[in-house]
Amino acid sequence: MVEEYWVEFLKVDDTLRLGLFTELKNMLTNLELDIDDIRDISEDPKTKSEAESLATRELQNFEFLLGMVIWYKLLHAINTVSKFLQTENMDIDVAISLLEGLLLFLDDYREFGFDKAMVEAKQIANEMGVEAVFREKRMIRRKKQFDEDGNDEIRQSAEDSFRVNYFLFIIDRARFSFQTRFEQFKKYEETFGFLFNLKRLKCADDDTLLGSCKNLEKSLMHNGHFDIDGDDLFLELTILKYSLPKEIKKTIDVVNYLKRMDGCFPNACVAYRILLTMSVIVASAERSFSKLKLIKTYLRSTMSQDILNGLVMLSIEKKMLDRLHYVNLINIFASKTVRRIVFN
Repeated sequence: MVEEYWVEFLKVDDTLRLGLFTELKNMLTNLELDIDDIRDISEDPKTKSEAESLATRELQNFEFLLGMVIWYKLLHAINTVSKFLQTENMDIDVAISLLEGLLLFLDDYREFGFDKAMVEAKQIANEMGVEAVFREKRMIRRKKQFDEDGNDEIRQSAEDSFRVNYFLFIIDRARFSFQTRFEQFKKYEETFGFLFNLKRLKCADDDTLLGSCKNLEKSLMHNGHFDIDGDDLFLELTILKYSLPKEIKKTIDVVNYLKRMDGCFPNACVAYRILLTMSVIVASAERSFSKLKLIKTYLRSTMSQDILNGLVMLSIEKKMLDRLHYVNLINIFASKTVRRIVFN
């Protein structure tokens, strides 16, 4: 089974890139894990978006209603695409088309969405008895020096300021984030798509399949060594696509089938194992920090690093904990900590 496990929280003093890399490398060394075995073609996406901090800024009255309308439209579009992407056996080409459509929606919403949101927000404001006006901020005049031009600067209206500093800022940040992840997803699809999509694998001609195998061989090169041989992988997949049972629909089923073949497809087995262990999301890391907030409270502010990691491990790996036999653990602990009295 391809599974992911939480290891531990690390106390890091140097938060620059080199410091983080060094700390992670030392942790892998202590766990006797070879860093040369790591394969990843995706880049780490930001775990915190500047748009989130802006969205949590408290607005009042009409500005608050307008902001809610804008966010509702964005979240509705994103959640709709996300719902389809979570569909079982989603074709990777369909997933790319959905992401392309989302980017087009953001472009269109940036151009025409503000005026539509204004109309809808004004209707809601009228129903709630809220005056549909923007708050004018007090203008702070700076004392000019003797050599500066005496003409006053052009001042934006409150509506224009809201549109530029709130609406356009959110849309641009959202589009940049999705564009970055879309490019990473396309790179992932170009490298592993022919393995992930079993229909494409079975329908691919020899030239296309050989080119994909060569591209994967090049992508998995590290320090002059190759994880797979492209030519051998091509031969294995040529046989495999005709020998796979019809009931196999998922990539994890392909891996289980290859394991039953007892080493008959060594390159294909390595390629599919790397495919299924490729890091393309950071949801598990975000969940671990959610656990940290529940355990590391102000009442437990003096706990040591070892105790913290132990408590978080018990909380995150609860399924594994349920399979343990507590009586045996208690007996082992008691036998190691009992004070033995030696009589002369």
